[in-house]
Amino acid sequence: MTSADTAPRPDPAPRGVPADPPRETIIVPAPSKGATRAQRIALGLGLLVTAWITLQLFASVLAPFVAAAVIAYALDPPTTDLTRLGLGRGAAALLMILALLASVLLFALLLYPLLLSQIGLLVARIPQYATLLQGWAREVLTDLQDKFGPDVVNDKLRDLVSGQAASMLSILLSTVTGLIGSGFAIFNLLSLAVVTPVVGFYLLRDWPTVVQKIDSWLPHRYGGVIRAQAREVDRVLSAWVRGQALCCLILAGYYAVGLTIAGLDLGLVVGLSAGILSFIPYVGSITGGVTAIGLALAQFPDWRGIAVVITVLISGQVLEGYVIYPRFLGDRVELPAVWVIFALFAGGAAFGFLGIMLAVPVAATIGVLFRFWLRRYLKSPLYLDPP
Repeated sequence: MTSADTAPRPDPAPRGVPADPPRETIIVPAPSKGATRAQRIALGLGLLVTAWITLQLFASVLAPFVAAAVIAYALDPPTTDLTRLGLGRGAAALLMILALLASVLLFALLLYPLLLSQIGLLVARIPQYATLLQGWAREVLTDLQDKFGPDVVNDKLRDLVSGQAASMLSILLSTVTGLIGSGFAIFNLLSLAVVTPVVGFYLLRDWPTVVQKIDSWLPHRYGGVIRAQAREVDRVLSAWVRGQALCCLILAGYYAVGLTIAGLDLGLVVGLSAGILSFIPYVGSITGGVTAIGLALAQFPDWRGIAVVITVLISGQVLEGYVIYPRFLGDRVELPAVWVIFALFAGGAAFGFLGIMLAVPVAATIGVLFRFWLRRYLKSPLYLDPP
């Protein structure tokens, strides 16, 4: 008998209990080294390039979707309040969209006949305004010729300027009519009227889910910083959008009523335009003021009616600067007027109407990021190192 035969053997496993599986080598993966700086920069640049290419390719069809996103963003707080009262998110979103559509339709039904009549009056008076403008330009140039002599202002220049002044209004009218009557403008208007409410409803219904999904995609390393800056952007943007919307509505109502009571024939159109354009700093007030005073000079034979129109405009500026803006905007909006004007004009030049809608959100985001990086720079050795 050999030693192998006498060696003890392991007891067999009990019946019905499986034997221990053979041991396998467990491979532990090496710890990740993390993303490099080049990878993070490439990701950021890739997102920016993708967004830019998307805007370049689809700018002509993105306007209804951006408008729907703006509506969903603006109506999310009241929709959330309705859900806290026990209403479902879908029902609350549908109720808010229907309320918005009802408000727009009511506004259109009440003011559309008046606006249409005043626009027709404006078109009918274009030749009269052109004649008045031509005579005014001729008188001004005649006075300049008397003061500075025929060497500076000659008869040919006077005739040329007066003729061009007479044709400016006709050219402007034909341009506006062509833009309004073009097929693409009608297509855009129909798409805004039909597609925007539908897309706005779905975005408003799914807004919390979309926000949570985007939040889940944030990189873990920078998630806290990105969320903090996103909250700051939301604070600035929501204050500007909601406050500016209230200011525009109040100013539009004031100017429309005030200029109509003052007896200006086109007071409703001029007042509404001045109030709506007031979201562009200084542009609405300047445009409305110049237009109203020009129409008053052409309409009223004496200075009494002109003085009343000027009083309405000055009162509106006082109301805007000392009551409306401090009450609804105040210091919550950290968007300088010059920055907003530049953003609106730059967005319009780059992407048209779509760029105008995206201008303020992009400007608010850039402003928040600039202040964030400025705070970091002022605390960094790059700034604090002694000379």
